[in-house]
Amino acid sequence: MLNFSRWAVAGILLPLLIGILCAVPSFLPDNVVQKLPQSLQTRVNLGLDLSGGSHLLLEASTQDVARQRLTNMEEQVRTELRRGGERIAIGDISSRDGKLSFMVRNPAQVDAAVERIRPLTQGAGLTGQRDFNVEVVNSSTIVITPTDAGIDNAVKGAMEVATEVIRKRIDEMGTREPTIQQQGSNRIVVQVPGLQDPKALKDLLGQTAKLEFKLVDTTANPSEAVQGRAPVGSEVLPYPDNPSGVPVIAVKRQVMVSGEELTDATQGFDQNNQAIVNIRFNGSGGRKFGQVTSQNVNRPFAIILDGKVLSAPNINEPILGGSAQISGNFTVESANQLAIALRSGKLPVALTVVEERTVGPQLGADSIRAGLLASLIAVVAVAAFMFVSYGRFGIYANLAVTINVLVILGVMGMLGATLTLPGIAGFVLTIGTAVDANVLIYERIREERRRGRGVVQAIEFGYKEASRTIFEANVTHAIAGGIMLALGSGPVKGFAIVLLIGIATSVFTAVTFTRLLAARWLRAKRPTEIHI
Repeated sequence: MLNFSRWAVAGILLPLLIGILCAVPSFLPDNVVQKLPQSLQTRVNLGLDLSGGSHLLLEASTQDVARQRLTNMEEQVRTELRRGGERIAIGDISSRDGKLSFMVRNPAQVDAAVERIRPLTQGAGLTGQRDFNVEVVNSSTIVITPTDAGIDNAVKGAMEVATEVIRKRIDEMGTREPTIQQQGSNRIVVQVPGLQDPKALKDLLGQTAKLEFKLVDTTANPSEAVQGRAPVGSEVLPYPDNPSGVPVIAVKRQVMVSGEELTDATQGFDQNNQAIVNIRFNGSGGRKFGQVTSQNVNRPFAIILDGKVLSAPNINEPILGGSAQISGNFTVESANQLAIALRSGKLPVALTVVEERTVGPQLGADSIRAGLLASLIAVVAVAAFMFVSYGRFGIYANLAVTINVLVILGVMGMLGATLTLPGIAGFVLTIGTAVDANVLIYERIREERRRGRGVVQAIEFGYKEASRTIFEANVTHAIAGGIMLALGSGPVKGFAIVLLIGIATSVFTAVTFTRLLAARWLRAKRPTEIHI
């Protein structure tokens, strides 16, 4: 157990060396780190409580999700009943009380209508229920009711998509290591270290970025549109920048092209040097946009964002090539934010800010100083105790602890982990648990010497027997840390990350690395007695 081949020595020292090298950038200034190759820029990121920044708690309305699902189902029902050789005529679809209901004009087609609609429903997760119930009332009326399981499953899916969209938008802003995580069933926590003004962040995240192109209903009476009335098949939408001064406009309900068919969006300028957003559609979107504009030359179309009309230009000629421009009294900043929102995709549900906090960098600096002071005192105290108690072997333990701290930083840098104030507490705890393993080993060596074993045998048995206890103790620590990581959030998760990394590295340094040092010393000096 004390014999190490050259390959074994290399297998022990090489990972430690890599970990130390990965920790070095965390101690260098930003301007120096930026000059290093990308693979060597493995810095530990400071959390919100250490570097300062902005904290937002966003909440989604489950009613919006349910309303959107009902709208989507209504469109699918209309499309499904119109397709094929046998069209099924129905009356107006009502969406009162959160459910769809309509009458089939020919009672003989009721069963056929139900057969077409039922495949539109889906299983709601693992509940065994459908997301919609379809039933016939009064022999000719079909009622489609969303189930609770379906709504819950839709909210879960919407929140997962919203979390990813938010992550993309914040990454586009160029911020470093934001924390974005779901809290509960309908909330998302966003923490952006280093961002002291959250206004731009709120504006960006507050946009659903639902982009639609619809034809303007030129038959609508402006006076009736102001009162919220529009012809059948049309709707009234707000138009704040309407050149005519009327704050609303009537548009067709049918969507020409949607933002889901975009491939790119960038901020640019028009011929008058006004800020605009240049957009490009995918293949199907480009064909669809070209076809619609070809068929509606000299008619206006509305560019709609989140239910508001940005502009309603006239189609002077077919717009081919799959690209277009969005104008609407933008500033450069607002046009860039819209481009970011469109590139990252629309939010499946509107989010509102229910909590906002800004943490100053001075508080973080005080926390870092206090944490470093506590760590320094702990290191000095532990190092002094180990040297006084175990002499040479205490030096080995202290060297292992020092390397262990650097390796933890290196591993956190490689993983892109964020260090928080609880994480510093995890560091201090790791220092104590790291030497605890060495204490178990050295006390077992003392016991073997008292039993009369020789120096080499005592050291060999000490490491062998104590390693079992160390392994079992750290497994229990790892289980606790894993539970905190899986179920915890925020500070608890930050503590758990450092704890788990520290458990893995401390076992390696305290057992394997110190055993290598002891073996090399025994081979070089061949002592007949040890002072431990």
